[in-house]
Amino acid sequence: MSEVTLLSESDLRACVALDVASVDAIEQAFRLLATAAVAMPPILRLDIPEHNGEVDVKTAYLPGLERFAIKVSPGFFDNPKLGLPSLNGMMMLLSARTGLLDALLLDNGYLTAVRTAAAGAVAARWLSRENSRSVALIGAGEQAALQLQALRLVRPIDEVRIWARDASKAEGFAAQLGHASPLTIRPCVSVDQAMDGADIAITCTPSREPLIEARHLQPGLHITAMGSDAEHKNEIAAQALARVDRYVADRLSQTRVLGELHHALAAGAVSDETGFAELGQIIAGQKPGRNNAGQITLCDLTGTGAQDTAIANLAFERALAAGKGLRFGG
Repeated sequence: MSEVTLLSESDLRACVALDVASVDAIEQAFRLLATAAVAMPPILRLDIPEHNGEVDVKTAYLPGLERFAIKVSPGFFDNPKLGLPSLNGMMMLLSARTGLLDALLLDNGYLTAVRTAAAGAVAARWLSRENSRSVALIGAGEQAALQLQALRLVRPIDEVRIWARDASKAEGFAAQLGHASPLTIRPCVSVDQAMDGADIAITCTPSREPLIEARHLQPGLHITAMGSDAEHKNEIAAQALARVDRYVADRLSQTRVLGELHHALAAGAVSDETGFAELGQIIAGQKPGRNNAGQITLCDLTGTGAQDTAIANLAFERALAAGKGLRFGG
């Protein structure tokens, strides 16, 4: 039996941060999706409606990496009533050469949160204007905070507008951010107010109805939409998506089924996908990204197994170097 490393959430938090190295690892995963023989099957999804639960399983093999991850990601959204977190999860890391289990990463969703935020930074790095300074955060949860942290790694952000359905939550989030940074932070009473004049908008909610409408589009805007990771979730109005100058997906085969593109196709707002690109194709120089400062760009992020394999490999290598984890077998 080969040696297996067990890494706890505290081990992983000590080894992996939302930093430039994490962003670069996720960027490389996108690049490989466009340039290498990546094996990434469709997402396996299990719904448990009587307990308001869902479980996603994602995986991918990335040529050049020694291991591939299989991630199990449950979301049970009535859990807060029981005093439990809504999200948790784990990753299994297996040898790409032998298929043997190398590590079990009990991250409780931490690595997913990091790689999701890092993907947002990659989207902004390649699609937003380099001088973007203001961001509208549509949503005020943990991922909104991480998206802002990641965005500041790649853009000189100094103004943050925050909108949430619960105005008190937006105000509390703004106050929390204000204590931790020198940014100008403003809670907003409406999406209209948050979007007015923003350089970048990031949607990170579980909304089932559009939040950003065509009227919110303005020259030079970049939108990162990362909440629509299931068929019923929708943050961008179909007509707004149809009007952007450059639509970019993390994986078109996924966004046609799960993402904002899914809703635009169903509404008949989009029929010609000729000009659409995947983020990896833009990174690899296969398709154009932003061509000028006035273009409106949108990146539709549904989350990929490639990102999970990339962050799991980074975490495992850092943990080994730091001597973290418990080891069994061998």
